Amino acid sequence: MIELDGQAGGGQLLRTALSLSLCTGIGFTMQHIRAKRPRPGLLRQHLTAVGAAATVGQARVDGAELGATTLRFEPGSVVAGEYRFATGTAGSTTLVLQTVLPALWRCDAPSRLRLEGGTHNPMAPSADFLADTYLPALRHIGVDAALTLEKHGFYPAGGGVVHATVEPAGSLRQCTFDARGELLSIEAVALMSALSGSIGRRELAVLGERLGLPEAAMRLQRVQPAIGPGNTVLVRVRHAGHVETFAGHGERGVMAEQIAERLANEVREYLDADAHVGEHLADQLLLPMALAGGGAFTTTTVSDHLRSNAALIEKFLPVEIAWQQQAAHSWRVTVSP
Repeated sequence: MIELDGQAGGGQLLRTALSLSLCTGIGFTMQHIRAKRPRPGLLRQHLTAVGAAATVGQARVDGAELGATTLRFEPGSVVAGEYRFATGTAGSTTLVLQTVLPALWRCDAPSRLRLEGGTHNPMAPSADFLADTYLPALRHIGVDAALTLEKHGFYPAGGGVVHATVEPAGSLRQCTFDARGELLSIEAVALMSALSGSIGRRELAVLGERLGLPEAAMRLQRVQPAIGPGNTVLVRVRHAGHVETFAGHGERGVMAEQIAERLANEVREYLDADAHVGEHLADQLLLPMALAGGGAFTTTTVSDHLRSNAALIEKFLPVEIAWQQQAAHSWRVTVSP
């Protein structure tokens, strides 16, 4: 058993610990889970991730209760198969998938998953990000997984559905992501559910001006059926060697122009940097690279999430994760044995 302190981060530390526990067979006890968050302890989407990990890994769990700040997890044998997991709220389906994905790709048979809940939430990768950015990056490492979106789910109503397939990966490859190649295209999509289309058009107008997009590169998409009000605006930046997906989410009391401005700033920072992957993908590449035994990538920033995630990974696996700044908005991150 490994003793872990969860107060240095949020739910990502717990999900990483669950993934690594399933992959290594090492159990853990985590204390002070999300202790510094406004609502400390386990929320419903964290409990769904714990339950999913326990199900696929036939694990013993103590402390899996709403609001709990201590959890004990003892993994068993991971079993491939057909699974269905539901958060019961707008809790993120993608975060649950990322928790069990590494364990399932190590199985000797394929798995199929149906996940119900939020698909486009603040503070979580969107379903589009996983399908267009995260999973294609994993294919370079040797992971064959796919995601399809059946139904959108926005905060707070949820109601979304995604389907995932995971094939046996065999041995993983050590990869270097440091040259994204020539810029091919930038496109923006405003997703609207039970809200006026004028909101999305205002968002697209700002993005078009800030990023120099022609009308043909911008699209308003109405989500049907509209389970509840929601708005997400996506920007896909396609280079010859990589696609980076950015998302901004509508907020009550925040003007559409402000949402689009924040998103445009994030995209602009990525375009102006000499880095392969964006901030969020950088956090999520560490674990598969560590399981592969090594790798490297360049990114726009080394976030607190990346630092805390790296420290936790090093407790489970015999790897060293380091980073060095190369320019104002470019860092090189290496994972080595």
